[in-house]
Amino acid sequence: MLARVRTIALWGIDIVPVTVEVDVGDGLPRTTIVGLPDSTVRESQERLVAAFKRTGLELPPGRVTVNLSPADLRKTGNHYDLPIAVAVGLASGLVPKARVDDLVFLGELGLDGGLHPVHGVLAAARWARGAGARAVVVPAENAREAAASGIGVWPVGTLGEMFAALGEGTVPDLPPAAPGSPAAAPGDLADIRGQLPAKRALEVAAAGGHNLVFVGPPGSGKTLLARRIQGILPPLEREAAVEATCIHSAAGQLRPGDGLLSLPPFRAPHHTASGAALVGGGSVPRPGEVSLAHHGVLFLDEFAEFRRDALEALRQPLEEGRAVITRARYTVTFPARFTLLAAMNPCPCGQAGDSLRVCSCTPHLVEQYRRRISGPLLDRIDLQVEVPRVAVEDLARGAAGESSARVAARVRAARERQRERQGTLNGHLGLKATDTRCRPEPEGQRLLEMALERFGLSARAYHRVLRVARSVADLEGSTTVRTPHVAEAVQYRALDRKVLRD
Repeated sequence: MLARVRTIALWGIDIVPVTVEVDVGDGLPRTTIVGLPDSTVRESQERLVAAFKRTGLELPPGRVTVNLSPADLRKTGNHYDLPIAVAVGLASGLVPKARVDDLVFLGELGLDGGLHPVHGVLAAARWARGAGARAVVVPAENAREAAASGIGVWPVGTLGEMFAALGEGTVPDLPPAAPGSPAAAPGDLADIRGQLPAKRALEVAAAGGHNLVFVGPPGSGKTLLARRIQGILPPLEREAAVEATCIHSAAGQLRPGDGLLSLPPFRAPHHTASGAALVGGGSVPRPGEVSLAHHGVLFLDEFAEFRRDALEALRQPLEEGRAVITRARYTVTFPARFTLLAAMNPCPCGQAGDSLRVCSCTPHLVEQYRRRISGPLLDRIDLQVEVPRVAVEDLARGAAGESSARVAARVRAARERQRERQGTLNGHLGLKATDTRCRPEPEGQRLLEMALERFGLSARAYHRVLRVARSVADLEGSTTVRTPHVAEAVQYRALDRKVLRD
């Protein structure tokens, strides 16, 4: 008897429909899986035998052939166990055929017949809804994630429970899930003494979705400041939450039982990360850190210590909001619209420009260190801000600054102005929209032209200054970009102005 069951293959974050076909024929008892399965999929036949035995079910006598169609697509992952088990149940008459035609199955089998959580469930459920399926059948720990797609979800605990329910025709559903209550952001801006210019730069970056690099000696608070950005960003809207959660699910970053993400993602990879780890790749394409930071923040601490090729790979995602991975066998595109936050020392020893310590680096070493960050990459960073050592009096007796909640209110209002005016954040505007939406008043334009000539700003940096000035104006509630807004935006080009080399 021939049986067919629907499941999916996860290719990056895209879904390819897969049909599991099972034929039970004459011959010695043996199970064969064809259709380019990887080792994880081939091992499912051993889990299947044990799960059927523990559940009290009997595998059909004879030769069992499992085909995963399309046969020219490599099948990877642990979610094929459940659809293979159901197809075997159909072929042996344990499951009525009419009960599964409009269902999509995903799940890993334990040896005791229990179901374990798998990756990519939300993306699969969204595809299933668009393909007209009635429900997805997933392990119970994946149910909340799948329900966020809006399709009917059948959470299953064990193989025996599922077969019994299919025989009775009972397929329970769950309502769609909404984003959970925002988790508490780590820390508050009020905890950081001093550093008012750096805090202001962080607020501007959050308001307009601008890239930002902090430069200063060790212990000046660069990392503390960067990690406070989650507390001033608004929670994810539903569509953004679904997109971000799909990526995290496909990459195996969701914990069992999680639903939609609520806070913007904050990713902080170590400086030893490779280019593939940052932008994605692999023999089976997987999203990298830039995609895991989609609709959120990518924080690169020790910026100049990252490999040069890894940093240069960031240029396309920063410019286009997507990462295109091209290999000999495939080309895949991952979404990557994120805000880049970076922190670096001014020199190898970290003391250049420090008021209390003397730098031991030679001018050649300092120049070589700074050249690890290429000019084209720096051009794509809107705000370049010095973070000096905090004065002792500020640490001991300094008053607490503004709370993250107050700053977040201004950021939220500024973002609403941008959405109403142009439908996107200032940091994501194209060239034409920048010239139209961010044009300053005549005096401000003259100031910007003087800065362009004096500091040698590139055309890309020129437009980024305009976008930052527009964000400063939005924080103030101004409908026009005035001279003070341009002046503040120009001050955020510290590396272009060579302040750190003086």
